[in-house]
Amino acid sequence: MSGDQVDQLLQEYMRQLGLPWTKNLAGPQRVWMVVYDPKLERRLRLRLEEFAIETREAHRSWILVDLTSSFADWLAGNEYRDAYFADPELLAGALGSFADSLAERVKTALADESADDNSVVAVLGAGALFPMARVSELVDRVAPAIRGRLLVFFPGHLDGSNYRLLDARDGWSYLAVPITTGG
Repeated sequence: MSGDQVDQLLQEYMRQLGLPWTKNLAGPQRVWMVVYDPKLERRLRLRLEEFAIETREAHRSWILVDLTSSFADWLAGNEYRDAYFADPELLAGALGSFADSLAERVKTALADESADDNSVVAVLGAGALFPMARVSELVDRVAPAIRGRLLVFFPGHLDGSNYRLLDARDGWSYLAVPITTGG
């Protein structure tokens, strides 16, 4: 059954990809959220290249930003990491810096010379950000820089327009276009 759900997500993505792209949308309206059950994460990752292939076959460019190891990378490069390991409560005051680094990483991809009005910049690893950063804040911060579409792979659930990452947090309502299995 789960393989069928990834197939359905891919089909829904292809359908959305094939629709005309309106040029005069605001940044938040250029966000597509692929919403899937967190149990499908590994299966979706195995099939990620199919999303890229379909994007290129639709004559759109594909740029992937994988945030899966972003917290570990940020912490490893942080001059205060030893203090954070000794007293993890100190980390709470530094998470704003981590959020800044996430936003800069995605903005760099959005500003890449190959990213234009015809591009899909895909963000993978949203689940790995929990509980250190909020996907909603990341999307809000990068939305003004979106020229084509920002595709966020979102392990969680959608209830109306309320997105819930990993069902671990209260959700947030967002203007993004949802791509779901419908079930």
